[in-house]
Amino acid sequence: MAIYVGMLRLARLCARSPGVLGTRAVLARGWQEARLQGVRPLSSREADNTVPLPIGGLSYVQGLTKHSLIHKTVGQCLEATAQRVPDREALVVPQENIRLTFAQLKEEVDKAASGLLSIGLGKGDRLGMWGPNSYPWVLMQLATAQTGIILVSVNPAYQAMELEYALKKVGCKALVFPKQFKSQQYYNILKQICPELEKAQPGALKSQRLPDLTTLISVDHPLPGTLLLDEVVATGSKKQHLARLRYTQQFLSCHDPVNIQFTSGTTGSPKGATLSHYNIVNNSNLIGNRLRLCLKMPEELRMVLPSPLYHCLGSVGGTMVCLIHGATLILASPTFDGKKALEAISKERGSFLYGTPTMFVDILNQPDFSSYDISALRGGVIAGSPAPPELIRAIIDKLNMKELVVAYGTTENSPVTFMNFSEDTVEQKAESVGRIMSHTEAQIVNMKTGTLAELNTPGELYIRGYCVMLGYWGEPQKTEETIGQDKWYRTGDIAVMDDQGFCKIVGRSKDMIIRGGENIYPAELEDFFHTHPQVQEVQVVGVKDDRMGEEICACIRLKKGEKTTEEEIKAFCKGKVGASTCPKLMLLCSSTLSPCQPASPWSHCPSLQLHPISLNL
Repeated sequence: MAIYVGMLRLARLCARSPGVLGTRAVLARGWQEARLQGVRPLSSREADNTVPLPIGGLSYVQGLTKHSLIHKTVGQCLEATAQRVPDREALVVPQENIRLTFAQLKEEVDKAASGLLSIGLGKGDRLGMWGPNSYPWVLMQLATAQTGIILVSVNPAYQAMELEYALKKVGCKALVFPKQFKSQQYYNILKQICPELEKAQPGALKSQRLPDLTTLISVDHPLPGTLLLDEVVATGSKKQHLARLRYTQQFLSCHDPVNIQFTSGTTGSPKGATLSHYNIVNNSNLIGNRLRLCLKMPEELRMVLPSPLYHCLGSVGGTMVCLIHGATLILASPTFDGKKALEAISKERGSFLYGTPTMFVDILNQPDFSSYDISALRGGVIAGSPAPPELIRAIIDKLNMKELVVAYGTTENSPVTFMNFSEDTVEQKAESVGRIMSHTEAQIVNMKTGTLAELNTPGELYIRGYCVMLGYWGEPQKTEETIGQDKWYRTGDIAVMDDQGFCKIVGRSKDMIIRGGENIYPAELEDFFHTHPQVQEVQVVGVKDDRMGEEICACIRLKKGEKTTEEEIKAFCKGKVGASTCPKLMLLCSSTLSPCQPASPWSHCPSLQLHPISLNL
């Protein structure tokens, strides 16, 4: 029974479920703030990677504020980029044969936005987008922003109970979705919650369980009780509706909410982190600046995005960064597929690649990896969960991503707050999440005393600045628990900071294992096990122990075709890991086994074989 305590965390490993993320900031003498003409450097020689250093031996740092933040809405930024580079490719979706320039994308977004207004939606209404990565997803992200409608990012894997919770939590008035994707039957799931749907007039649903939900929009098939997205867009092309859009936009502010993303935050059940135009416009601008996008040639501005758009890494780090900086967004596949990502890099001459550590592992392990042309690839962003140093080195070497950067953040922080510079050394990228972003403060607080931690001492990471969310939708008490009166956001992450301002995440406050009174940080042990040549992925969890309170369990997925023994693991650990921090239990998972379905209880997975190994060193 003790083993079961850690199963939820381990389930992500065996199911290869990619995490989420956030990434942020910049500081460079060469950056000028974007007005209508976008962001431009003074000159390539003036760009540098100077950042303020911690002062007085304490873990506090403040990013530069030399250049002003942008006070524009998402729609104003799209208009600026469409005017500046109208004929540059903005969006490529290979599986849908979509290829649009910025001028074309702006035209389609305007029609979709005015179409949404024409069917009775308006400023402040919540519209849920529920489905995998697609052209309609990007269209709805930008169209809602044009009108003041708040986009609600809904996990495409949600089943009936989860969907009902999310829609009810934020009072969604509209929901956009495909009929189905693979085994996920979206329309049928929706009917479980809203049995009235089949007989409802399109746009006039009256649901007992979801009284706020009136408008259902299908992206691909005419379905009873729904409007068809193509028809909504076509209606929006009429002059009177476009005129109404222009009128509506006069009353939008950059401080209005633009997106709600569900997150567990630091405590409790999923909450709706509410972000403003100001949050995501500036975060994406600063991410792009730190990636040196302003210094790139047009053919170098091609971003391959396999990450899900319902996460901040996709919608802000992907869509918004491309929109602000005039880069081409390439959606590699509806859901993550390592092979499709490589195909997109090769066929579309992708120069930057985004992903979580799990995604990069799968891309590197593709059997035909060497057959793809990755010569255009130069950099990218890895974020969403801790990345082991060995993986960082492998990405830089095997994918030729010399300009790879590690990014750290949370949904509540829009999301990126720490990020490497491309010029940082391999060691700095492998051993940290980079340095503080501009216009952002960070401090590490001693969890026992509540005072600032000394440098190189673990504590909870706090963030303050423009990037902090507006709050959790409809939950002022939960917001106050997370954001103090002094405006510091408590991340719940355990971090250390060195004298150069580099930050390293060593664990979550909730994940910290207390063994016999000693604090053990899982991330440190995970990094150690990743140096084992046979290990592909690892999670370290705490399990209940009558004597010690908690014991340490290492859950390992081996590389394809690899096997190990108790003696080999003992030999690897001996002399390298202290007796008090060495795992006393290990679970081994072969990488060749089929992953469980997300809804399956992990303990009931039919294909998983667990091998406990006693490590009494």
